[in-house]
Amino acid sequence: MKPQLANRVHTLSPSTTLAITAKAKELKQQGIDVIGLGAGEPDYNTPQNILDAALKSMNEGHTKYTPAGGLPALKKAIINKLQRDQGLTYEPSEILVGIGAKHVLYTLFQVLLNEQDEVIIPIPYWVSYPEQVKLAGGVPVYIEGTADQQYKVSPQQIQAAITDKTRAIILNSPSNPSGMIYNEEELREIAEICKEANIWIISDEIYEKLIYGDAKHVSIAQTSEDAKERTLVINGVSKSHSMTGWRIGYAAGNKEVIKAMTDLASHSTSNPVTTSQYAAIEAYNGPQDTVEEMRAAFESRLEIIYPKVVAIPGFKVLKPQGAFYLLPDVSEAARMTGFETVDAFVNALLTEANVAVIPGSGFGAPSTIRLSYATSLDLLEAAVARIDSYVKSKWQEDLL
Repeated sequence: MKPQLANRVHTLSPSTTLAITAKAKELKQQGIDVIGLGAGEPDYNTPQNILDAALKSMNEGHTKYTPAGGLPALKKAIINKLQRDQGLTYEPSEILVGIGAKHVLYTLFQVLLNEQDEVIIPIPYWVSYPEQVKLAGGVPVYIEGTADQQYKVSPQQIQAAITDKTRAIILNSPSNPSGMIYNEEELREIAEICKEANIWIISDEIYEKLIYGDAKHVSIAQTSEDAKERTLVINGVSKSHSMTGWRIGYAAGNKEVIKAMTDLASHSTSNPVTTSQYAAIEAYNGPQDTVEEMRAAFESRLEIIYPKVVAIPGFKVLKPQGAFYLLPDVSEAARMTGFETVDAFVNALLTEANVAVIPGSGFGAPSTIRLSYATSLDLLEAAVARIDSYVKSKWQEDLL
């Protein structure tokens, strides 16, 4: 019997990321030495004090259901964090704790969007934004931030994209996949446009602790009282505290939206994993030295690996200000090595150079690839050397 699936799943785009990951795994199982640069998570274990707090909570019997929107103690820890880091004040009724920032975003779109409501999504984007909007019956509206714009969109572009169906815009700063950051003045201008159009701002700040050089993270909710009122801040402990598998994220914002999200969560997930919530309380209330140690390590890798990537023929790359990704435009390298598309070039890097990278097509930027430096420096340098060698060996001057 051929199953008849719901129409909503037919709108989903296949994941190029998963396809590459699956092929890399297959090659590794065949004994081939594949280096993966696709990781979207820190390569460190969760800090010991957090592990200890999780174990302690279980031994004390904290293994039952919690309130759907999260433990009061965790909400308090999140409120204190937002006050400490951003100078923002929230009440417990304005906080929802969920099963990772991804599911928090999913829940938000489900309660915010009606059929055909539009959400403005800057390119390049995190792969799940458009899919989640579509699953909620909404329509993604794309505007492109080019490399010349540092992969950021302008207020003028946003203004031009707004229609009477626009419900929200989503901002991701620092960005996955580009690592670029919107500065305070840019955010003020965007917030003013959203105020004039009376649309929601969804601010994904999951990489806020991974900032390099002179860059500074500012939440758009900090820019004015109106901006705070219309912004749903999305964050979590996955990237900052190397807790990706614990699945704890949260939303902070308008209490009516948060209540709707909490009601939906009560019917879909019951509550975030209890042990993970106790771990997250320690993550925010305990010492923060390991957060800085990881940040410093990522920055050190970036300083070493960035010039090596820049030196690869046909690679054009901006130096990221945050997160742990490089997003080089490799369209020239692909063309000069005989490939019609960057996706084909990526496949060849995997099968011939034995390096797994993520094609930018999944982020709406098909001329790029995403390289993660959330892996050891030795592996990073070996992978970049393989790519460099492969490109030089395949380079065809007659294709100029």
